[in-house]
Amino acid sequence: MPSYSHTETVNAAPESIFAVLEDVARTPEWLARCTQLDKLSDGPVGVGTKLRYHYTQGRQSGVMDGEVVAFAANQRLTNKFTDSMMNVSVDFALAPGEAAGTTSLTHTIDIEAKGFLGKLLTPVISRQLPDQTKGAMAALKALVEGSA
Repeated sequence: MPSYSHTETVNAAPESIFAVLEDVARTPEWLARCTQLDKLSDGPVGVGTKLRYHYTQGRQSGVMDGEVVAFAANQRLTNKFTDSMMNVSVDFALAPGEAAGTTSLTHTIDIEAKGFLGKLLTPVISRQLPDQTKGAMAALKALVEGSA
């Protein structure tokens, strides 16, 4: 099962970062593969909120259904997505940084391949996951710090 975790120190308060993370419409601003993230449930984002993730990978596009499985305002947001080939857990953990006005942000991705094709792609996914995760974190950090 491919898994990768990356931590960044962000020059912004946890509230500023979390506001961007829970605003699903803003996800394509910092996640390059994401073309759209839909919130399918009414009300504020919280545990049980249904999501639909639209993405591109190379020349292909796809959709994954998802749900918020952990939510603690300004501390943790975990979404799980699934399609015919993968189960994907996307986790963000926020904690006060060492310096005043900073936040330690850890982003963890866990991918479980399903079926023959998913398992066949596992080595490729394992190689791409670190760069994709670091790229998303760099873009999120720049977005938040630019508006802080």
